[in-house]
Amino acid sequence: MISKEQKTKIVKDNQAHPTDSGSPEIQVALLTERINLLVKHFGDHKKDFHSRAGLMKLVGQRKRLLEYIKKNDVSRYETLIKKLGLRK
Repeated sequence: MISKEQKTKIVKDNQAHPTDSGSPEIQVALLTERINLLVKHFGDHKKDFHSRAGLMKLVGQRKRLLEYIKKNDVSRYETLIKKLGLRK
């Protein structure tokens, strides 16, 4: 689970303007953080298949959001990918 402080930091780092709180970039960044936490969880709990199903759902949601951003503005997409370290 992401702490409130972590979530606030992620939102501030990815805001397009000072009142932005739910843009696709912020949503992707928050999903990426949750995905990273779940991946670490699976290092210790290899047989946690219920959480693995949730992970797959999060990955699919992030993929759809990234496709939306790419379709609307390729430069925003490329900036976000570099910033989050995705698609190596």
